[in-house]
Amino acid sequence: KSSVQTIGEEQIQNPYTELLVLKGHQDIVRFLVQIDDCRFASAGDDGIVFLWNAQTGEKLFELHGHTHKITAIAPFSSSDVSEEKTHLIITASADRTVIVWDCTSGRQVQKVSCFHSTVKCLTVLQRLDVWLSGGSDLCVWNRKLDLLCKTSHLTDAGISALVELPKNCVAAAVGKELIIFRLSASNNGSEGWNVLEVKRLVDHQDNILSLVSVNDLTFATGSHIGELIVWDALDWTKQASECNFWDSSVHPDVQPEIKLSQSPNETSVQHLASDEECVFAAVGKGIYVYNLQMKRVIACQRTAHDSSVLHIEKLPNRQLISCSEDGSVRIWELREKQQLPAEPVPTGFFNMWGFGRANKQANQAAKKMQENTPMYFLELVGDLIGHSSAVQMFLYFGELGLATCSADHLIILWKDGERESSLRSLTLFQKLAHNGDLQLKL
Repeated sequence: KSSVQTIGEEQIQNPYTELLVLKGHQDIVRFLVQIDDCRFASAGDDGIVFLWNAQTGEKLFELHGHTHKITAIAPFSSSDVSEEKTHLIITASADRTVIVWDCTSGRQVQKVSCFHSTVKCLTVLQRLDVWLSGGSDLCVWNRKLDLLCKTSHLTDAGISALVELPKNCVAAAVGKELIIFRLSASNNGSEGWNVLEVKRLVDHQDNILSLVSVNDLTFATGSHIGELIVWDALDWTKQASECNFWDSSVHPDVQPEIKLSQSPNETSVQHLASDEECVFAAVGKGIYVYNLQMKRVIACQRTAHDSSVLHIEKLPNRQLISCSEDGSVRIWELREKQQLPAEPVPTGFFNMWGFGRANKQANQAAKKMQENTPMYFLELVGDLIGHSSAVQMFLYFGELGLATCSADHLIILWKDGERESSLRSLTLFQKLAHNGDLQLKL
């Protein structure tokens, strides 16, 4: 029997009681990116990019140009004050090309085919008006798709993820290593750029799967065997680290290595998100909330789903959304828990992130702090059942709802049923009033 928490049909706090199914893709839909307040793009293994209206579900454009699956996508809006704001998206594919698309016309702006390997990630540095592509090397491009500079060949594995850091730096995940690069403009007055490797961080024991920028001072990384490291974004020193996600303190004598060899994906950090106060981690089948100030996990759901959690985000309210390989999308509310003596905080979680492990006094101080700070729990308030296969990711559009994409080739727009019903009533009322069918009595 599954130990996953369930919720009945009466999901009082779940507003998503209506759904729109968007069809068009012929294969796994892996990516969704927001273009503006009401438009988004989808892409995946069929190599096609679709542009959608998040309010109506209308298909705006179908963009053909790639011959293989799409491996990365990023929005790139112009910030030029002198001209009207243009919304672009950049897509990379296993066909070793990168294409820039105009979201207003649906046309291909430019295409680059000079890559020696597949581009696995794209990052836009809006402030510098350049974008980066990561594969077997790191390339820096301007808006016109001129190659400004590139690194020498890194490894065959290549860069799997990028995150922007302060002071014109980026962190690139290359296997187990984290490489810090700095961009600098040429001194000779030309428009040339340089990209320099400034540091290699080799603290991870396994491949880095996820990167997230927390704020201007901090970023975090997660690896395949469950390591989570919090870094200083300015000097790239390690602030805290832990790899005891899976330790539920039930079997303290069982060595992690034994458990890992049985189920390596159980501890894999698939995705990280942050709201500046906390890091939200999708680890194996579970979700964890780590508070940066307290330096500990304040809430967790070890078996949030039946299969690996692929994506997690915090909503503007106190809710979290997670989606999984099991095809489900779940909404969680972070609630404060009354401290009970019968419910001690599990020591296996992060162990205060390794702070003062050898220091008895520090441990006592940590224990005292633990007793004086409230703990939280994650309550399941919504279970969105609609996809028949792994849900890859989602986009939250506020009052317009939620968009999810899946291996079942579908995109689903989840809508607030009460809001949609009110909008339909209002539209009908206005239509009747316009046609003169509605006699308004004063």
